[in-house]
This record gives sequence, C-alpha cells and structure tokens, in this order.
Amino acid sequence: MTISLHPSTLPAVLSPVLTPFKADGSPDAQKLLKQCQWLEANGVGQAIYGTNSEANSMSESQKMDTLTTLVAGGLNPAHMMPGTGATSIDSTVSMTRHAVQHKCAGVLMLPPFYYKDVTDDGLFAYFSEVIQKVGDVGLQIYIYNIPPVTKINLSLALLERLHKEYPKTVVGIKDSSGDWEFTESVIKLLAPSGFRVYAGSEVFLMRALRTGGVGCISATANVNPRAIAELAAHWRESDADQRQGALDQVRSVFAKYQMIAGMKTAVAHYSKDSEWLRVRPPLVQLSADQQAKLLGELQKMNFSMPGL
Repeated sequence: MTISLHPSTLPAVLSPVLTPFKADGSPDAQKLLKQCQWLEANGVGQAIYGTNSEANSMSESQKMDTLTTLVAGGLNPAHMMPGTGATSIDSTVSMTRHAVQHKCAGVLMLPPFYYKDVTDDGLFAYFSEVIQKVGDVGLQIYIYNIPPVTKINLSLALLERLHKEYPKTVVGIKDSSGDWEFTESVIKLLAPSGFRVYAGSEVFLMRALRTGGVGCISATANVNPRAIAELAAHWRESDADQRQGALDQVRSVFAKYQMIAGMKTAVAHYSKDSEWLRVRPPLVQLSADQQAKLLGELQKMNFSMPGL
C-alpha cells in the first residue's frame, strides 16, 4: 500500500501546456492563461514549461514573467508544476525560486542535459546545489526523466539517494523514459515512502495507477484533457480498460506527426485561432497536407475539444 508522507494539491493528470507565441516569437501570456483555464476546467493541472511547451526555446525571463502573469490572472498555483530545469545551476535556481515564491505546488526539474556520460555523483551534486541555493522549505521537486531527449539515464540508485537525502524536497518524478519496466521499478521502490510517480504518457496511466503511481503528465492532455482526467478519477471501475483503449486511439493519431506541431494544429482548428499554429525553430509547422490528414483522422473519430 502506498503511504503518502507528502500530501499534494496536484491533480492526478497534468499537461505540459503548449505555449502560444506571438508573431515576434515571444510567449503570448494572455492566450496561455486562457488555455490553462480551459485545462483546469477539464480537471487537468498545468506543468507549464515542459517539453511540449517548447520551454527550452524560451528565455529564463520570458518563463518567469509569464508565470507571474498566469498567477496574477487567477490561475491556481496549487495545481501548477512549472518546468525549471536548465543546464545552468543559477538559471535553475532563479526559475525554481520564482515558482516557489508564487506558491506553485511543485517544480518539474530536468537534469543538466548538455554533458553526457556524467556520473550519479555529478547529477546528485547538481540537484543538491540547486536545493541548497533555493533554500526554501516549500520547495517540492519532481525530477524529470526523459532520456530519449536528454540522453541521460537517471538511475534508481540516484533517485533513491536524492529522496533519502531530501525526503521533503525531492518528492516525485515524471518518467518519460517510455520504459514501463523502469517506471514500475521506481514505483515499487519509492512509492511506499511517499514518492509520487507520474508516468510520462497516458498510455501508461492504468498501469501506473494500479501499481501505486499517482497519475500522468502527458502531452496529449493538452488536447484530450477531460477523458484522461476522468480515467484517472474512475480507474477502479469496470470500464477502465475500455477508457484506456480510447485514450490510446487518440494518442496514436497525434503520434504519427511531430507531436507539438500536431497538437497545435488541433488547438488552432478547434479554437478557430490560426495563431496557435506557431512553433519556435527548430520546430516547424505541419504542412497543409499533414494538417488536413491529421484533422481528417480526428473527425473520423468524432474527436472534439468542447469549450476551447
């Protein structure tokens, strides 16, 4: 049985929220606020500045200023987990401190991803220095494990060491390894001590919840939030596997395309706002043919994004 030593206000499902950009490439904070409010209304928390947010295409100041605008606009920081990890310790500290000052329930922290083949001792030193420099008892870190992108594998031994050394600070993980056996091993080892494990895709949502994980932080929660949140809320019911299958079908459509550009295509279409199509280099928009094909597949499934 999972013992929660670290009560959390975060929901079971969070979205690494897509970032709308203005023509000059800067984030559109007001449009992002509206999108976050729609996700909130559909039962999904906001992991702004995640991979699907194009976070590493934005500056430190852009991210901090936008967070301030979101909270000032009434978004509930108790349901927010901003991404604050960077290759620079000082940048990570600045963004993390800013999130804590805004009462965000947690931060999602990438490892320093530029240097490869680094040791567990080096990674431990990075996270430890960030924690010491932030110096706030309110800090709640969720480690972001995404080796397909970072090319850095976070070991079970490192996660256990961090959680043991900082049990009230290093409180969870988003595991986007895509390796269910690894996710399961983290849950079995650390969930009994209150470590909160989020799968990195709703494809693993039922398996995570049944094993003792807390939910998922998933790209397609940007476009299919209510269905994912409802499965997380009703995963013990008899139709749960059927619901999971329906989620997997939607995911499979978007997975055929560059995910960020594909989801922005859907948001642009269903919100009737073509500005949502913008992505930041090196990403590019889907071609007109790709957009038409994606939207055609969604229409065949009777997919919709009500209230957007």
